[in-house]
Amino acid sequence: VLQQVLKDGSEYGIKSELFSTVPRQKAVIEFSSPNIAKKFHIGHLRSTIIGNFIANLKVALGHQVTRINYLGDWGMQFGLLGVGFQKFGNEEKLKSSPLQHLFEVYVQINKAAEDENIRTLAKDFFRKLEEHDEQTLSLWKQFRSYSIEEYIRIYKRLGVHFDEYSGESFYQEKSQEVLKRLEEKGLLQKTAKGTGIVDLSEKKDLSSFSTVMRSDGTSLYITRSVNLAAAIDRMNKHNCDIMMYVTDKSQSNHFQHLFQILKLMGYDWAERCQHVAFGLVQGMKTRRGEVIFLEDVLDEARSRILQNMASAKTTKEVENPVETAEKIGLAALIIQDFQGLLSSDYQFSWDRALQSRGDTGVFLQYTHARLHSLEQLHGKGQLTDVNVASLQEPEAISVLQHLLRYDEVLYRSSQELQPKHLVSYLLTLSHVAAAAHRALPVKGSAPALAQARLCLFRAARSVLAHGMKLLGITPVTRM
Repeated sequence: VLQQVLKDGSEYGIKSELFSTVPRQKAVIEFSSPNIAKKFHIGHLRSTIIGNFIANLKVALGHQVTRINYLGDWGMQFGLLGVGFQKFGNEEKLKSSPLQHLFEVYVQINKAAEDENIRTLAKDFFRKLEEHDEQTLSLWKQFRSYSIEEYIRIYKRLGVHFDEYSGESFYQEKSQEVLKRLEEKGLLQKTAKGTGIVDLSEKKDLSSFSTVMRSDGTSLYITRSVNLAAAIDRMNKHNCDIMMYVTDKSQSNHFQHLFQILKLMGYDWAERCQHVAFGLVQGMKTRRGEVIFLEDVLDEARSRILQNMASAKTTKEVENPVETAEKIGLAALIIQDFQGLLSSDYQFSWDRALQSRGDTGVFLQYTHARLHSLEQLHGKGQLTDVNVASLQEPEAISVLQHLLRYDEVLYRSSQELQPKHLVSYLLTLSHVAAAAHRALPVKGSAPALAQARLCLFRAARSVLAHGMKLLGITPVTRM
């Protein structure tokens, strides 16, 4: 086992014969997908870290993955925002903190929107946008590009990247083609009010249907037609084996309808589309009261960890405490989020997330840092010709047995797309490694025995680091 771990490095567990029959696939994963001009709120954290985990796991297993961020960047709300910006906006503030400023403008204009005139102006603004009026479009483009810049900065903090930023705005014209195609196939029906619907019922009695067009002829935002256009375009472009959408479970119905309509349109690949649904986070508050914004949560996690680090007697001089606290704070958020089934709602608790003992991200980071410093102290040289026969103690055996199970855990995680299997594996690995660390000293042991034990701890640290990275966590080496 030890030879295998040290030889395979980050490939350990992945080279297992368990994966020999799994075909390599091309996967497109759509996740995160915030609405531009709105601050990144905590609901997006789940979609972002879950999508990132699935993408990381697939890439590690040799699949080809395209990560897509599908932005909410179109619709009536931009009519309102445009009018709001003309009334209350400020170019300087837009440049310096775009999402904060647009959020403030949106709040102000929403209050004013009880006035009929404002609503009419908003409709006019959006109509001009749809007609590609230059002035209107240029303001919208500013909102969009500033928003994306700020998102990229936040994604960097989360250690997440995307291959493609797409959005509803790309598919406006194409959605008209989709409506035409639905009509040609005889799938588009008009209600008495003039709304366009697609009948999804088995008996064709409209007991289940999907609305694809407003009565005024504009395609709805819920615009299944826009999302249909996006799916068709994406499949043509990427020709993928699987197309995944990572969103909360309130959208399950929407995706079920989307896939059903694609099938009715004659796209057999609709079978290869999958909705990965997750539950909601409850109880996210900072000390200042309610928090909805992701940056506030990241800052809060970082500052609480920094405080804990400052008051810990054992904290060695860490070179960059802020950066270290950021990584530990993110680990705390991710591990708390990933402990249950993704489809379950969960109650967020700062105190539980940030405990240094117990099943937390802080404990994983702490274990990794301790094993790393053990290697730094004693194991700078190459571990060659190590005689591992001396590892007879039950603590050593239980680390080895646990390392042996890594491939099964990766396999199960990839089959079920549930990070909790990997989380509970890494927490147990940390507990057995900590017990071995207490019972099997390297310092003061005979050289051959010290080498064997170092070898054991190095293997445990290597698997721990690899598993953490799959979850989207950057392991720290000191804390």
